[in-house]
Amino acid sequence: MKSIIHYLIILALLMGIFFLYNKQVGAIPLLLLSLYLFYCGIKKIRKSQ
Repeated sequence: MKSIIHYLIILALLMGIFFLYNKQVGAIPLLLLSLYLFYCGIKKIRKSQ
């Protein structure tokens, strides 16, 4: 179930990038996507220690 939620969040942000890129604000979803992936990475690192 958690992986489905992760995929939906990533898919929503990617769709936001495609829609907002033509309006010159595509960096906002890219920033949110990078923060989300950074959070997931930190969470996995802490879990493995």
